[in-house]
Amino acid sequence: MAIAFVFPGQGSQSVGMLAELASEGAQINDRLRQASQIIDENLVELVSNGPPARLNQTEITQPAILASSIGLFDLFLERGGEAPTCMAGHSVGEYSALVAAGALGFEDGVRIVHERGRLMQLAVPMGQGSMSAVLGLDDERVGEICAETQGTVAPANFNAPGQVVIAGQTESVAAAGEACKAAGARRVLPLDVSVPSHCLLMEPAAVGLAGLLETIAIKRPTVPVYQNVDGAPSIEPAQIRENLIAQVKVPVLWTHCILTMIQDGATDFYECGPGKVLAGLMRRIDRSASVVALSDFVAFNAALSK
Repeated sequence: MAIAFVFPGQGSQSVGMLAELASEGAQINDRLRQASQIIDENLVELVSNGPPARLNQTEITQPAILASSIGLFDLFLERGGEAPTCMAGHSVGEYSALVAAGALGFEDGVRIVHERGRLMQLAVPMGQGSMSAVLGLDDERVGEICAETQGTVAPANFNAPGQVVIAGQTESVAAAGEACKAAGARRVLPLDVSVPSHCLLMEPAAVGLAGLLETIAIKRPTVPVYQNVDGAPSIEPAQIRENLIAQVKVPVLWTHCILTMIQDGATDFYECGPGKVLAGLMRRIDRSASVVALSDFVAFNAALSK
C-alpha cells in the first residue's frame, strides 16, 4: 500500500476551518501562530472568527491554508498516522506539500506564499481578471474555445475529466464561458476569486516570485512531490524552483498529477488540509482509488486506526 498525501489550494478556506481537530491538539493553532508572527497578521483570530472578506484576500488565504494544512499533517503523524510515500498539492497547496516533504522550511514556505499572494494581486487590477469553472465539456474543446476567443483567456486548472477552470481578462472569460455553454457545457460557474491564477496575466507575479525563490534554500524532498506544471515527480531542488516559478502562470495539471501517482503505485490518498475539494475531484478522476479527507473528524480518527 502506497500512501499519497494531497494538499488543497485556494478556495478550500472558510471561517472556522479545522476547528474540531484544532481542539484535539495544539499543532494546528501552533502553526497558525507561527505564521502570524511571520506575516504580522493574527491568523488564529481570522481563521476562527473572520471576517470572511479578510480571510479570502489572496495574500492572507495562502499562508492560512499552508499553516492549517501543515498543522493537520503534524497532528496526523504525531498521533501515529502512516507517513506518506509521495505527495502533491493543488496550486498553492504545492507549497504545503513541499514543506511537508522537507524541501522548504515552514517559515520560508509561509513567507513565499504570502508574497506570492501579494504579487498575484498586484499583477492584475481588481475587476480586470476572473475565473470560471466549465463543467461537462471535453477538456480539449475548452482549450480550443479559449484559443478562439478574443483577448486573454485559457485553461487554468484541469481538475478532473469534464471539469476545467478557465482564467483571463474578465470580458474574455465571460465570452469563452458563453461559447462553452453553446458547445454543450453542462454549467459554467464564475468563481469568487480576486485574481485570475495560472494564466499569462500572472507573468509579472512569476518574475517577482523568481527573484524571491532565488533567495530561498530548497532541499531534496524526503518523498517525491508531483508538481502541477507537468504532473511528474520532482526531487531535484533546481527543478522544483523552476516549476514553482512557472506554476503561477501555466495550468495546474491536477488530473495528470493524480493519474501519474496512481500509475506509480499510490493506492490510498489522504487530503490534508481544510475542506474536501480534492477528495471530490479524486472520485471523478479514479473511483477505484481510496481517498480520505482528514479535515473530517471521524475520518481522521478512522485513518489513525488503519
